[in-house]
Amino acid sequence: MRSAASEDADAIEEMESNKSRDLGIVAACLGMSCAFGAAIGATSGSDAASEYFAGYLLEQSLSVDNLFVFVLLFEYFQLIENFKPILLVFAGILIFSSYKLISQGDSDEEEDMADNAVVKFCSKLFDVSDDYDGDNFFTVQNGVKMATPLLLVLAVVEISDVVFAVDSIPAVFGVTKDPFIVYTSNLFAILSLRQLYTLISTAVGELKYLQTAVALVLGFIGSKMVVEYTGVEIPTELSLAVVVTLLSGGVAASLYLPDDSKDEA
Repeated sequence: MRSAASEDADAIEEMESNKSRDLGIVAACLGMSCAFGAAIGATSGSDAASEYFAGYLLEQSLSVDNLFVFVLLFEYFQLIENFKPILLVFAGILIFSSYKLISQGDSDEEEDMADNAVVKFCSKLFDVSDDYDGDNFFTVQNGVKMATPLLLVLAVVEISDVVFAVDSIPAVFGVTKDPFIVYTSNLFAILSLRQLYTLISTAVGELKYLQTAVALVLGFIGSKMVVEYTGVEIPTELSLAVVVTLLSGGVAASLYLPDDSKDEA
C-alpha cells in the first residue's frame, strides 16, 4: 500500500503538470489571438487592429462568454443610429459597476452562500439534499426526489454568467461598434478561459488590487462612452493604453506592494 506522503507527492506533481499544460494552451491561444489581430491590421488598418486588441483585452479580463447575447443585440439594434441611445444606458451600468467594485473594498470575509439570492430561490422551488450524489443533479432520499447541492452550484454559476455579461457587453461596445471585431475579440478571449481559471484561481489571493484595477477600467470605459455620446472622439489607441496600464498596474501593485493584512497576521 502506498504511503500518504507518496500520494501527496503524486498529486502535487500532477498539479504542476496540469499547470504547465494550461500555461501552454493559454500561450497558444494568445499567440493565435495576436496573429489574428495582426491579420486584421494588415487587411483593415491599424485602427481596426487597435479596436480588436482593446476588445480582446476587455473580454479576457472580464472573462465571460457573451456571444449569444451579442447576437440578440445586433439583431435587435441593426443600425448604429438606432443603437446609439442605448450606449448611455450601458455607460451608466459600467460606472455603477465600477462604484460597486470599489466600494466593496478589501473585505476578507467569505460570502455565506446560504444567503445567496439564487440559492434561496432554488431552495424554495424544490427540496435540496445536504450531501452530493456523485455528479447527479437530483437524488432520492427516503423515497423523496431531491435536488443535490450540485444543482445549486450550476444555477449560481449560470445566473452569475448573465450578471457578469451586464458588465462585459457594455464594455466592449465602449471600444468598438463593429460587429466583426466584437465577435472575434470575444471569441478569441474565451478560447483559453478554462485554462486561465485553473491558473487564476490559485493566484487570485495574491492579486488583491486586481479588483480595483478592473473597477477603474469599467469606470473609464463608461465615462468614455458618455464623452463620445456628446461628440468628442477618444482614440482607440488611448483607450487601449489606459486599459493595459490599469490592469498591469493592478497586477504589479498586488505583486510588489506590501500586504498589510499579512503583516498584521
